Amino acid sequence: MDSHQNCLPITLKGPNRVPMVRRELGSNGTKLSLLTNHFEVNVGNTDGYFIQYSVALFYEDGCPVEGKGSGRKILDRVQATYNSELNGKDLVYDGEKTLFTTGSLAQNKLEFTVDLEDVTSNRNNGNLSPKVSGSPNEADRKRVQKSFRYKKYKVEISLASKIPLQAIANALKGNETENNREAIRMLDIILRQHAAKQGCLLVRQNFFHNDANNFTDVGGGVLGARGLHSSFRTTQSGLSLNIDASTTMILRPGPVVDFLMANQNASDPLSVDWPKAKRTLKNLRVKTKPSNREYKITGLSDLSCKEQMFTLKKKRGDGEDDSEKISVYDYFVNRRNITLGYSADLPCINIGKPKRPTYVPIELCDLISLQRYTKSISPLQRSSLIEMSRQKPQERMRVLSDALKSSNYDSEPMLRNCGISITSGFTQVDGRVLEAPRLKFGNGEDFNPRNGKWNLNNKKFVEPVKIVKWAVVNFSTPCDVQGLVSDLIKCGRMKGIQVEHPFDVYEEQGQFRCSSPVLRVEKMFEHVLSKHADSPQFLLCLLPERKICELYGPWKKKSLVEFGIVTQCIVPSSSLNDQYLTNVLMKINAKLGGMNSLLGVEHSSSIPIVSKAPTLILGMIVSHGSHGHSDIPSIVAVVGSRQWPLISKYRACVRTQGSKVKMIDNLFKPVPGTKDDEGIIRELLNDFYTSSGGRKPENIIIFRDGVRESQFNQVLNIELGEIIKACEFLDETWNPKFTLIISQKTSYAKFFNPGSSDNVPAGTVVDNQICHPKNYDFYMCAHAGMIGTTSRPTHYHILLDEIGFSTNDLQDLVHSLSYVYQRSTTAISVVAPISYAHLAASQVGQFMKCDDRSETASIPGGINASPVPQLPKLKENVQDSMFFV
Repeated sequence: MDSHQNCLPITLKGPNRVPMVRRELGSNGTKLSLLTNHFEVNVGNTDGYFIQYSVALFYEDGCPVEGKGSGRKILDRVQATYNSELNGKDLVYDGEKTLFTTGSLAQNKLEFTVDLEDVTSNRNNGNLSPKVSGSPNEADRKRVQKSFRYKKYKVEISLASKIPLQAIANALKGNETENNREAIRMLDIILRQHAAKQGCLLVRQNFFHNDANNFTDVGGGVLGARGLHSSFRTTQSGLSLNIDASTTMILRPGPVVDFLMANQNASDPLSVDWPKAKRTLKNLRVKTKPSNREYKITGLSDLSCKEQMFTLKKKRGDGEDDSEKISVYDYFVNRRNITLGYSADLPCINIGKPKRPTYVPIELCDLISLQRYTKSISPLQRSSLIEMSRQKPQERMRVLSDALKSSNYDSEPMLRNCGISITSGFTQVDGRVLEAPRLKFGNGEDFNPRNGKWNLNNKKFVEPVKIVKWAVVNFSTPCDVQGLVSDLIKCGRMKGIQVEHPFDVYEEQGQFRCSSPVLRVEKMFEHVLSKHADSPQFLLCLLPERKICELYGPWKKKSLVEFGIVTQCIVPSSSLNDQYLTNVLMKINAKLGGMNSLLGVEHSSSIPIVSKAPTLILGMIVSHGSHGHSDIPSIVAVVGSRQWPLISKYRACVRTQGSKVKMIDNLFKPVPGTKDDEGIIRELLNDFYTSSGGRKPENIIIFRDGVRESQFNQVLNIELGEIIKACEFLDETWNPKFTLIISQKTSYAKFFNPGSSDNVPAGTVVDNQICHPKNYDFYMCAHAGMIGTTSRPTHYHILLDEIGFSTNDLQDLVHSLSYVYQRSTTAISVVAPISYAHLAASQVGQFMKCDDRSETASIPGGINASPVPQLPKLKENVQDSMFFV
């Protein structure tokens, strides 16, 4: 028995599991010294207390202030007006309902009233004429003055709790108490407030200055903005400040019409899709000309500017009210003497309330800067955003060093009160480079990858398939199909795949080329089946457009759900060389059940622990869809390994759940009144059993992606608890052991080679100094960074290890799982089970875009919960394939 198996198991039956404590540090690999973008923080004061207060904001009439925009302005006014009543204390405000001070305020509960111009709300101006400067008459002037009077706000500040400054020191020891977490959170709130005072856009702990030099036009009226991530971290070596570059998308400031034309690719204002524009503009902020006042857009007028009427009220000389109907266009042009060039036939902007509108001609409205764009973006925009975010390692180091200096955190009063100072030098850490796993190819050939890369020149697939009954379908793509087929057969022969000539090539019929994507796919399948009633083994689909092709979703749904046919989509172009065709064949081979390469230790069944007892490896993710589509269900994808002792073959199970629901809620789903379980885990357990010679897994290794540290306990208790229930429901005498690992790809930690412009080598692992002070985690760069970029490590957190891996064995396993990705000839940045889960979620998620007839099921939570469209089931003959690669 291995010595590392003598460790005490963690009880799974307990009511509350907590993340496990770190074991020994790893020792495998070649040591190297690295620098990281963590900056040491000195804490000179552990006496006294942080005092936490609850904040409530109200209008004068007692209605609560909604929205997050005005809170900071109101609290700034409170501090400026009532400084003595606040004992001269500096306030740290989170922008919502919490503030902190060092030392107590005068009383446990304080109430203040402040006056503040309410520039984004028009709560009492219904049926008013639009308010912009010009040459208004006397009645208009009075209305304008009345409308912009200072409003009164009531502020209630109540004592919530006391947090000793000692809590920072306790957090550095790894004590995860509520007080300790709040202490570190307060430090992060200080950074947010510091950035807010500089006029930054705040996106969690990312800050974006209003500096045009940091903006890049990515098309569609959207700018990519470069900013800074800045957060405090508790580590093995103490408190550190993690600073990294970040990006987000913002609206291009300026005339509203210019933005809409760019966003919709419209040639002129009259070509704008105004219903779509109304959805896009809602809640965006504009400044009106010539008053230069800021408002929030609540909608658009139903009629054009010259047709939209409103009642203009005024008083006669005898004091009686008088009024007249007038169009918005006439009011501005004839009463205000403001020249309008193109607004007459366009809708007006509503800056009032939906039921009490205040209309302004659209050309008098400019979008203000630093407004985050949260709608979905095109692949071209995403590509541009990625391109602008690329920085070479040495360039990133320079940018981060300069950012730390310009941030001037040493001037922040609250940090000084805590005795906190930040060093300017990058932290040095000890890294190790793990040896790349040996790979096995066809004809018994072995190969040792170099810096995470290999090629397939003169190599054959380790398990090639035969492609006998197949065809080509061409959706009106100009292409030498016969030449493509010939090259594919020739390339396949070189890789060991026997590719017969296709039995047919189906060209799209001309009359359907302009039809909807769904109809085009329907007609293509009718065309195929009209000649061959039997379904082919495989279809090669030629699409006319890369990535953005609307045919992809309907095609995949039709082929996988209705016919159970494995397909490969390509976009023929001049780049159809041997390397491209090899990549295509890698995907086809994996989809049809073959293997392109295997780990040497996998082939020889010598993976520690995993090869000795049946082991199931799971990769679990929740995909929340694109920004701006909050009504689209979240998609859960869980992949499970199959055909043990292999760890390179997987099966996917994909379900939907409520939009933005973070935890997976379909892992265990017993059917009332039966012994059936329709959950995800049961499906994957059954597949493992049947594909692994009738063996149940004794060990289950779970990789969970996409959760924050604040959600670890939920994964450890709720999701793992559901998996355990699924196992017990299947066989109550069966007790597999579990290892649960969180992978975080969005790590803000970066590693640099001192004195070198190169990225850190593939296989670099760091488990010291900047890791958690107590819990079990490590960083790994399994992949080689792309030229012109800085490698992004994946942060792995081991929450539970009942199986009993040694640190070296576990790190080697994680490293090896980055080499079993069948689509690639490079190591990937995160383990293959997680990457496969993302692929499965993305591909099956395309069904949602073309499925208007989905069955629905209610979201748990009540009869009024919105229904969630269910994904259609794949045909049985493709369910256990790697259709998603």
